[in-house]
Formats: sequence, structure tokens, C-alpha cells
Amino acid sequence: MNNIRNRLTHRNRHCMIVHAYYPIGEIRVEREARALIEKGYEVDVICLQQRGEPAVSVVDGVNIYRLPVMRHKGKGIVVQFLEYLAFFVLAFIKVTALHRKYRYNVVQVHNLPDFLIFSATIPKISGARLILDLHDLMPEFYSARFSSGMASLPSRLLRWQEKLSCLFADHVITVTELWRQTLIERGVPAKKVSVVMNVANDRIFNKSNVKPVANDGHFNLIYHGQLSQRYGIDLAIQAVYLLVREIPDIRFTIHGRGDYLNELLLFTKKLGLASHVQFSTQYVPTLELPQLVGNAHAGIVPYRRDIFTDGILPTKLMEYAALGVPVIAARTTAITAYFDSEMVRFFTPENVDDLAHSIKLLYNDRKQLAQYARNIEAFNHRYNWKTVAAQYVEVVDQLIQPQYDRHLVVG
Repeated sequence: MNNIRNRLTHRNRHCMIVHAYYPIGEIRVEREARALIEKGYEVDVICLQQRGEPAVSVVDGVNIYRLPVMRHKGKGIVVQFLEYLAFFVLAFIKVTALHRKYRYNVVQVHNLPDFLIFSATIPKISGARLILDLHDLMPEFYSARFSSGMASLPSRLLRWQEKLSCLFADHVITVTELWRQTLIERGVPAKKVSVVMNVANDRIFNKSNVKPVANDGHFNLIYHGQLSQRYGIDLAIQAVYLLVREIPDIRFTIHGRGDYLNELLLFTKKLGLASHVQFSTQYVPTLELPQLVGNAHAGIVPYRRDIFTDGILPTKLMEYAALGVPVIAARTTAITAYFDSEMVRFFTPENVDDLAHSIKLLYNDRKQLAQYARNIEAFNHRYNWKTVAAQYVEVVDQLIQPQYDRHLVVG
């Protein structure tokens, strides 16, 4: 009986494996880890290692194990695959060793790639439950990136890989209901897949964390996040170019890094917009982001529309919503599933004239701008991190419960 009681009071141990640097750049993993710690879990994270980072450290109560693999973005698909493979092998060895030492209840593997779930084979055989956390759908991601089409051989192979990975996992979580339905259509049982949205952490992205600043005389627009061609930042720059004569006080701040940064810098210089478009590329801690974006007149989400971006619900959009910042966004399937035209000013994706018209309209109509700021709060009431975090922890708890039931039977 004492053995049973010890098992029931034992602190649950959870491992996350992510092919990324942690905590920088992995807000989703960081928030999920913290949500588990707040509920009494011990959490380990296995991730990449940047130069100068220790192999092992503890950050905000999370035990971090860094593997000697670095990112090689922009080096081609072969290099990318070899990077995935190297991390897979080292993660397999590391999680096996840690599991033998700590006996994980759950191992949660974050994609990309999907096949990283198989690095947790030994823990699964030993009784741990596996979660596959699909940040992105790889077939759509590849198809959009290489303009290959979903019927291409690589895309079909990625769907096969996705299917096997989901089959191997005990549970699958993804970021939107749209992608959940896509997975169900591909054969994942509905009861096996849940949604954990990338909503803003309302403890951080809260109006109370934004100090008002003096009006600098500009109409301030902002984009923050990954700088990639598919996200359409160049389209927003073009829209600013069309408006500088009519709105000489327009200013567009672009905060972030990515493989499209140099092209954006050159494009801005070519258009002579140095005094209207500013780049902020220095790393800003998450706690400081609300102050950076919270005083903007409007946030811009200028995504191009393809098979991948059409299913994305941008984290930046939800952060603007949490701060009550009005948003001008591309009309995509995922965004319109969660936001209506009274909450967000929509424009036709990739239509620069329509984007410029939307910016001009809100510049000239500040009452309408303020109305968007009020209306977007309806999203926060329905979707917030407190609620989503509780749903996520419940998924993990339910996966662990059968383990305790088996222990009770054996005892």
C-alpha cells in the first residue's frame, strides 16, 4: 500500500525534445514547460546548443540538456536533413539515458521534423507516453516552401512520415482547429488529437505591462516576428511606399530576424524609405516585447497566401489582440476562423493596393481605429493562455492516469 501511495504522490517527470534553441526562439515550448512546472511537474528539455551555451543548465526551473548541433538555415535541403538526422541520433541517446535515470511519465516531441518522435522509442517501450506536438504540418510546409504541390513525391513522402509519426505517438496536439481537422481527414483518430493554441501569455502580454509614451508625431505601424518571404513583410513595405506622400508621418517598425532580412534591407534602401521603415534586429526578452509593440497605432500581419500560411494563426496577431493593438491582417482561412471583420481590418492577401487602402483608412478614421482596438478584446475573453494552459495540462494528466491505474492493479 505504501508503494501505491508513493507512486500517486511522486512528482511527475516530463521530457520535451525540440530541434531548436531553448528558451530563445521557442515561446511555445517555454510556456508549456512553465505550465507543467506550475502544476508540480519536473520538466526536462532536450534541444540544440549555440556556441558558448552550457551543455546543461536550469532556466526558470526547467532542466535544459543541449546537444552539440547547430542550425544551418539556408544551406539547402540536404544539409537540413543531415542536421535533423544528427539531432535525432543524439536525442535518441540522451533521452534514453535520462529516462533510465528519471523514468519519464511523458516524452513530448516537437516538430519539425515529425520523425523526431521515434527518438523516444526506448522510453515508450519502457512505459512512457508520447506526445507529438505539431507546430507545423510538414507536407504543407514543404509544398509551400518549394512550390512543389501536395501531389509531388516529396509531399507524399512527408504525409507518409506524418502518418507513421502520429501512429507511433500516444497523443497528437497541434495549434489550430483547422489543422486538427486536416489531421483527422488524413486518418488520425479524432480522440487522439487536441488543439493547444499559441495564444499570448496574458501575464506578459497585458496592457498593464505597457507604459504609455509621448506622442512622437508619427503614425506607427509594427510587425514583429520571423522575417521570411512567405510572411509578406516586403508587401507591407511597398504599401508604406505608396502612402508616404499622403501620410508623411508614417513609420513602420520591423522587429525580428530571419533569412529574408538582407533582402528587406536592400528593398527598403532601393525605395528610399530609410526615414519611414526601421529595423529592430536585436534580441528582446519576451518580458520586454509588450512595451515594444504595445504603443503602436496598428500591427500588420501581411502574410502571403499559400497552402501553408493559409492554415497559420499567427502568434503575433494574438499578441496584438492581448495588448489591444488594432490589427490589419491578410484574409486567410485560419485567421478568419478566429477573427471577424469587426475585430480585424482585413485586406486581400498579396494585394498591396488593398493593404495601403486599409492603412490609409485607419489613419484617417481614428474612431474606427479605436473601435478595432476594443472589438479585438473579444478574442481574449474566449482564448487566453490561462484557459489553454489548463487544457494542455489536462491532456498530459490524462495520458499519465492510465499509468497509475496499471500500478494500482499490479499493487
